[in-house]
Amino acid sequence: MAKEQPCLCTEEVSEQECMERLESVLKEYKDKPDALIPVLQIAQTIFGYLPEHVLKKISRTLDKPYSEVAGVVSFYSFFSTVPRGKYVVRVCLGTACYVRGGNNVLGALKKELSIDVGETTEDRLFSLDVGRCFGACGLAPVIMINDDVHQRVKPAKIAEILKEYRTVEEKEAIANDK
Repeated sequence: MAKEQPCLCTEEVSEQECMERLESVLKEYKDKPDALIPVLQIAQTIFGYLPEHVLKKISRTLDKPYSEVAGVVSFYSFFSTVPRGKYVVRVCLGTACYVRGGNNVLGALKKELSIDVGETTEDRLFSLDVGRCFGACGLAPVIMINDDVHQRVKPAKIAEILKEYRTVEEKEAIANDK
């Protein structure tokens, strides 16, 4: 299995370098059955999302119809065809979370971040998404920020929760300026 190389194309890593990493992955997986999903996962790790030209490259190399590749990407919520924020905020809207105010939590997040579901903040710090069940029904309502689970979330606490992540970014920015 190819080693995942988290690079997320940025100013430090060029598009060409990301494409070279993708080429290496495709070379390794080209003749393996059931390679599509692992290749898509690795490609998303490399680029941070799955741009159309990457999907077309994967389609050609794995000899799969573009419609099949795009269909897999649109079916699984893990995949994104638009740039994602550093922090993906997912709100559970499963039955328990919804009944206990999950929709109000979602509304507070939309307001605080000034984005809608499926969008990313201009600074590419946060993306907003929803899920149907995170398996923490007794702790409802629940949100996840990347792998961090926040339980019994109240709309009034959204700004405070997001501030934790913004503070981390500010500290990293200060450390990088030194």
